[in-house]
Amino acid sequence: MLTFILIAVAVILVTIGLVKLVDKFIPSKFKPILNIVLWLLIAFLGYQTYMSIYEPIQFNKLKNKRYVQVIESLKDIRNSQLAHRQVTGKFAKDFNGLIKFIDTADYTITQRRDSSIVDEELTKLYGVDTFKDILIIDTLGFVPVKDSLFKSSDRYKNMMNVPVGEAGSKFDLKAGFIEQNSINIPVFEASVKKAIILFDQNKDLVAQENQVVSVDGVNGDALKVGSMDEVNTTGNWPKTYGSNE
Repeated sequence: MLTFILIAVAVILVTIGLVKLVDKFIPSKFKPILNIVLWLLIAFLGYQTYMSIYEPIQFNKLKNKRYVQVIESLKDIRNSQLAHRQVTGKFAKDFNGLIKFIDTADYTITQRRDSSIVDEELTKLYGVDTFKDILIIDTLGFVPVKDSLFKSSDRYKNMMNVPVGEAGSKFDLKAGFIEQNSINIPVFEASVKKAIILFDQNKDLVAQENQVVSVDGVNGDALKVGSMDEVNTTGNWPKTYGSNE
C-alpha cells in the first residue's frame, strides 16, 4: 500500500510538471484539451491515493466493531460449554444439545465441612474410642444453569447464529476428547471465519486480515474459542477486545 501511495504521489508530481511543460511548449490550440486530460489524471490519482488511505481506516473501524459483537457470542458459547462440562463432565457436540442443557440443567449447590467419626478398627485395636477426620459434603439446593448464566435473557437460544456479517451464517462447533497422560480430557472449539464476518468488504483487505500475526490482532483466518488440539478454553483475540479467558 505504501508503495502504491509513493508511486501515485510521484505520478501526480510528474503530471503537474507535464502541465507546466504543455503550457510552455505546446501550441496554444492544443493546450486546453491536454490541460483538461492532465488535470483529470491528477484528480483521478489524487482520489486513488486518498482512498488507499481512507478505505483501510474505515475497514479497521468496521472490523473492530463486528469482532466485538462476534466475541460476545463466543463468550456466551464458552460459558455455556463450561457449565455443560461442570455438570456432565464433557462438552456438548452441537448447539441443539447445548441449548437443551441450558433449558433444563441445574447447578448443585453444596457445602463442604469437616467432621470426625469413630474409627472402629482402631478403637477395637487400642480398646479406647479413636476418631478419624472426614469431609462431609451437604447438598443445599439447586440453581438453574439458565438463571445463573443468562438471568432473564433468552439470547442463548440464538447463540449458534453469527450476529454480524454474511446473513444466515452459523458458528462451527466441535467437541470431543484428547488423551494426556493416559487420561481422556474433554475439549471443544467454536469458530467462524473472518471472511464470513467481513464478507462485504474489500477482498484484498480481508486477505491481508487473514494473514495477521500480531500481539494486538486476531491471528489466523478465524475468530475462535477453545481448541480441539490442546486443553484450552481461551479465545484467540487480544485483550483489547475484552477478556479472552
